[in-house]
Amino acid sequence: MCKKILVADDEGRIRSVISDFLTLEGYEVVEAADGREAFDIFESDPTIKIVILDVMMPYMSGFEVCSKIRKRSDLPIIMLTAKTEEPDELTGFGRGADEYIKKPFKASILVARVNALYTRVYGNPEKDYIQRGSLRIYVKEQSLTVDDVPITLSSTELKLLMYMIKHENVALSRERLLDNIWSYEYDGTDRTVDTTINRLRSKLSKASIYIKTVPKSGYKFKAGEDTQ
Repeated sequence: MCKKILVADDEGRIRSVISDFLTLEGYEVVEAADGREAFDIFESDPTIKIVILDVMMPYMSGFEVCSKIRKRSDLPIIMLTAKTEEPDELTGFGRGADEYIKKPFKASILVARVNALYTRVYGNPEKDYIQRGSLRIYVKEQSLTVDDVPITLSSTELKLLMYMIKHENVALSRERLLDNIWSYEYDGTDRTVDTTINRLRSKLSKASIYIKTVPKSGYKFKAGEDTQ
């Protein structure tokens, strides 16, 4: 499998360091020196698996690139920034970012975050399933079990669950879930999301605890907990 990552930063030294470390980990790296170039590469190369975006870039900020990518793709996005204010981090997540790393950072830490995100989204190629707590999803078969007990989901319920797992620990608004699960053209309401979440929780039994309600926002998937 091609493990290609797009790294966009206007500082060549930072791009070079990130590229070197990721290459040693077995990734193929494509570099962009500004936001416009980053988005052009994203549009022209469908084999890219993860995008790393600096916030402050010429022509188009990382936030802008993130928003434009998110309108077309669920591709995992990591934001890099020298800013330390909490609103900037919230802006990144609000635009659809999956991870947020503040500069200065250790390259080894960034690589570890990339590896974890890659495995979370694309799985381990040596395994044919994704494990989250007591929940196991067999990707090829499009089936799942909870404590080895088979669970039957509708295609929409499974798509919703997979999307939430792909964006684990990220608060997902009802609007974002509607756009990505039911498509932008779907004339649905927030209630559609709530109803499907309730059905999903009832079917997942003890694993329903992994689907968290985020007050005034939506929902998120967080595994590893067996009690409230």
